[in-house]
Amino acid sequence: MSTLGSFIWSIADRLRGPYRPNQYGNVILPFTILRRLDCILEADRETVRELASAHQNPNRLRIEVKRATGRPFYNTSKYGFANLLQDADGLEDNLVDYIDRFSADVDVFEYFDFKKEIIALEKAGLLREIVKSFAAVDLHPDVVSNADMGDAFEYIIRKFNEAANETSGDHYTPRDAIRLLVDLLFAEKDAALTEAGIVRTIYDPTAGTGGMLTVAEDHLLAQNPDARLSLYGQEYNPQSYAICKSDLLAKGHDASNIAFGNTLTNDAFKGRQFDFCMSNPPYGVDWKQYAKAVTKERDEAGPYGRFAPGLPATSDGQMLFLLHLAHKMRAPEDGGGRAGIVMNGSPLFNGAAESGPSNIRKWLLENDLVDAIVALPTNMFFNTGIATYIWILDNTKHPDRKGLVQLIDGTSFWTKMRKNLGSKGREISDTDRAQVVRLYADFTDADPDFSKVLRNDEFGYWAATVERPLLDEAGKPVVDRKGNPKPDAKKRDTENVPFTYGGSTAGAAAKVEVIQAYFDTEVKPHVPDAWIDWTKVKIGYEIPFTRHFYKYVPPRPLAEIDADLEKQVTKILDLLREVEQ
Repeated sequence: MSTLGSFIWSIADRLRGPYRPNQYGNVILPFTILRRLDCILEADRETVRELASAHQNPNRLRIEVKRATGRPFYNTSKYGFANLLQDADGLEDNLVDYIDRFSADVDVFEYFDFKKEIIALEKAGLLREIVKSFAAVDLHPDVVSNADMGDAFEYIIRKFNEAANETSGDHYTPRDAIRLLVDLLFAEKDAALTEAGIVRTIYDPTAGTGGMLTVAEDHLLAQNPDARLSLYGQEYNPQSYAICKSDLLAKGHDASNIAFGNTLTNDAFKGRQFDFCMSNPPYGVDWKQYAKAVTKERDEAGPYGRFAPGLPATSDGQMLFLLHLAHKMRAPEDGGGRAGIVMNGSPLFNGAAESGPSNIRKWLLENDLVDAIVALPTNMFFNTGIATYIWILDNTKHPDRKGLVQLIDGTSFWTKMRKNLGSKGREISDTDRAQVVRLYADFTDADPDFSKVLRNDEFGYWAATVERPLLDEAGKPVVDRKGNPKPDAKKRDTENVPFTYGGSTAGAAAKVEVIQAYFDTEVKPHVPDAWIDWTKVKIGYEIPFTRHFYKYVPPRPLAEIDADLEKQVTKILDLLREVEQ
């Protein structure tokens, strides 16, 4: 638990009465951001005020402030937490003045509707007490690190959503899961990342509160303190956007790189590609309301658009983000890019042959974009205990990994938490993470109990329609005008024939030979009158992850089961006798 987060949340106790618990976050979150920015600005207030007097043009003022303070943002108000409380009667107006005089890039308070909360707090007689409480907390980055501040925000959001009985999954991803994703994402590029003066871009289209961007930045700077990093993100939740943007502002990043809006309907970085992309999109979220816009874009953008390979069912939009990330990786001719995305199990296998999801997998695999898929432990996330997977995409694979996909079963690499946080009862420790990353690095030499390396075509199959004749009352086949037997729709079946059946390595090119061999061996001996309808053969792709790691466990001997049953029956009879007495 975040000690700082707990302390800040304790301030919410003073809101009891006028505010309901599910409204506490509307006050606590913007005040926390304001106080952190206030602590950062404090040392240079007089300098900025003097510059503001000398330069009326905002663009010129921004340049001069950056030159003098090293920061891209500023505030020209004469107020701050240090003197706000000195004017007891003017506190409400002075606080509003303070917020209004931030530079234009600090738009975060608008997304909290903060002025409305200030008025409400004053009306309830609570404004002075809340300002006083926050004034007593030093949130300067030298005192509270970015990592601790991120933990505090996560704690506050979780408590806020628990009070509102809402899901926290839309807002942030556990740091241990992010660290594993980041380690895997950078694993293939680590050597290049230590070069002097490197410039890299990192992008998250579902940025939330910025946790993924922060952990990725920390990882790269730990390897190379001289690296120049540009962080980009887009977020549609107003509060999460405000937290993410203010966090990057506090760290000196260009906050204009964080955009507000829905990535699926309005890509804020259209035409841009990035060195590293990452995302934890919402699972199982209905995108029906965006379907018209997404379909329109797919139709108008043509074969190279981000949604060209296919569209998933409108009941689950996570594969749209998978396509979006593939589209956002830097082009191979420009050095290439890698992407990491956390999703549940359905994108591995949902959809029949030639459905949207199957066609998306087909496009990714046939273009050799899937580098690795890692199964995470269950009970890893705050709002769900379901199975989740990290997909790593790469459009410039290392020569040894070309044409191959590595599946890693990381479900057993976890440590029990001392106390559950929502549904999260397990965490990936540093040791657990190192073991998974080692499996990835070892590749074909990794322990086969936990790692499998397969060719791209091993995930492909043909869906072959098998027909049987319609019989008349005499049991004879009914034929058409050409004398061919008519199929009986009730007996129609579909066989999924792997591209690699019979040891074939020719992939989709060996269609007729492989399907016929499968049919002759697996079908014909059981139903001699059956035939294949070659006009209905479809291509499908699925990634049956659990099947590759299945271990047969023989059932217990019957004698052992009988002995256990006898013991239980004896116990029940003894209990019944006690009741009767």
